Amino acid sequence: MVPADRSALGAFLRSRRDRVTPAQAGITAFPGARRVPGLRKEELAVLAGLSADHYSRIEQGRQQTLSDDVLDALARALQLDDVERAHLRDLAAPSRRRSAPWEVPQRADPGLLRLMTTLDHVPALLLGRRGEVLARNLLLPAVLGDEMPPGSSFVRWLFLDPTARERIVNWSDFAAAAVGALRYEVGRHPQDRRLAALVADLRDRDADVARWWDDHGVTDRTSVPKQVAHPQLGVLRFTIEALTTPHDPEQRLVVYTVEPGSETARALPLLASWQATTGARA
Repeated sequence: MVPADRSALGAFLRSRRDRVTPAQAGITAFPGARRVPGLRKEELAVLAGLSADHYSRIEQGRQQTLSDDVLDALARALQLDDVERAHLRDLAAPSRRRSAPWEVPQRADPGLLRLMTTLDHVPALLLGRRGEVLARNLLLPAVLGDEMPPGSSFVRWLFLDPTARERIVNWSDFAAAAVGALRYEVGRHPQDRRLAALVADLRDRDADVARWWDDHGVTDRTSVPKQVAHPQLGVLRFTIEALTTPHDPEQRLVVYTVEPGSETARALPLLASWQATTGARA
C-alpha cells in the first residue's frame, strides 16, 4: 500500500500537470489521443529531464527517495510558485521533519500579544495551530459579528457559521484561500491527527471545502483581500496580513490593514467608539 504522504505527493503532481498544457509548457504535444486536460506523464518526464518510468514511479508512490535536483526539475516543469514548491518538498520528504507536541495547548506569544495591543485601531487576532483563536482585539468581533473568544475555531466559524457568508462579501475567494492554507499545513504536519480530523469534518459538512480540497491548491495566507458587509457602516475593505515570529512559526498575528484615507479607515474610529460604548453588542 502506498504511504499516505506518497499518495498525497502523487495526487498533487497529477493536479499540477493537469493544469499545464503542452503549449503553456513550450513543447509540441505528443501524438495520439489525449485522456488528460494537461500534460501527459511522458511529456512532464521529458520537461523535467527524467525517464518516463522514473516519473511514473514518483507519481505512483513507488520512488522512496527524491533528490533536490529532481524536485527542482519537477517544480520548473510544472511552473510551481514558491508556496507550491515548498508544499512539494513537504510531501516528498515528510520524514525529515521533527515531531512536535501537537496535543499540548498553545499559549499566546507575549511578544505578539504586545504587538496586537498597539493595533487597536484595526481588527486583529492571534491564530494558533488549526486556526484556533488565541487572542483578538475589540474591533474584530465588531467587524465580523462574532465574539471569537479565545479557544474558538476561526476556520469552523468561516465554513460552518452562516454569519461568515453574510458578512464576508468575497467569501468564496477568502474561503478558498483558507482551504489552500489548510492543505499547506497538512503537508507540513502530516502527523497532526487533530488537524487531519478537522479537515475531514469540514469536507464532510461543507461541499465548498470538499471541492476546493480536491483541487489541491495551496496558499500561505498572506496579503488576502477581504470585504466585510457591516450592517451599519456598509462594505468595509481590508487586506489581511499575517505575521509570524522565528521562535514560534505556529502562531500568526492576523491584521486587517486598511488604505490610509479610505472610507474604511474613516469608519473604523466610529466603530471603535460604538464598541467602547456598547461592548459586545456593537
